[in-house]
Amino acid sequence: MGDQLVRRAGRYVPLVKTPQTGLLVATGMAGYLTARCPVLDVPLLLGLFTSLLLSISGSTVLNMWWDRDIDAQMPRTRHRASASGQLDPGTVFRLGLLLSGLGLALAVFIEPLYGLVIFGGLFFDVVVYTIWLKRRTAWSIVWGGISGAMPILAGRTLGVGHVDLVGVLLGLGILFWIPTHIMTFNIRYAADYRAAGVPTFVSSYGVNFTRGAIAASSVLATVVMLLAGWRIGIEWHFWRVLGVLSLALILLAMVGLLWPSNRVNKALFKYASVYMLSSVTLMAL
Repeated sequence: MGDQLVRRAGRYVPLVKTPQTGLLVATGMAGYLTARCPVLDVPLLLGLFTSLLLSISGSTVLNMWWDRDIDAQMPRTRHRASASGQLDPGTVFRLGLLLSGLGLALAVFIEPLYGLVIFGGLFFDVVVYTIWLKRRTAWSIVWGGISGAMPILAGRTLGVGHVDLVGVLLGLGILFWIPTHIMTFNIRYAADYRAAGVPTFVSSYGVNFTRGAIAASSVLATVVMLLAGWRIGIEWHFWRVLGVLSLALILLAMVGLLWPSNRVNKALFKYASVYMLSSVTLMAL
């Protein structure tokens, strides 16, 4: 009986895309810590973590529920429990609603303005990006990027009590970073997206244009993150580390533009996540 429960639960865990969810939760926590470090209110920090984890997990599950038909057409995703029929779609939908609802309710209970930003992230992710635009235009990633920017803005907003310039800069840093993260993935799995009929920059504008967009987004992301670090007032040695990390991202993006290869594209995809996690950690410190 215990083994069966473990196996059943194991089919649900991938629905939340733990690496992606973990990175977004980390940005939200970092946004809070840029205003409230050292931490003096541990219960509030735990509430922040829980509300972020629940709401982000819930929106991800809802995305998986909605996209189960196109996931079934792509070799990379056809084995997902939501796409292969291992899980009942109704159950997946209810789980997504439950997680999202609990996360949003807790966020509103903690602080209404914080809850409003969390709601904005859910709305842009599930309704605007996934349901409305993902199957219609390659530019959907910009609107999806807004949802990705909301956790760090929410954390910062909770920390200072209002939406401020630093929070906006941090959110813009995530917004500009997301095309680098997503487009490198689009290049690697271009055939999958074509098979599912999902428009990407690769299919709409070509690989060369996409690599140029990746380079531009990398430059914009690093510039904005450096500005955010300056506005926060992080110590000079931390700011220098952030500068080195930013330069490495720009150089890797330029190598991908001028001397493209699958190896460079894969390295850029992986380093982009390392860069963002490292950057927000430096902000928090």
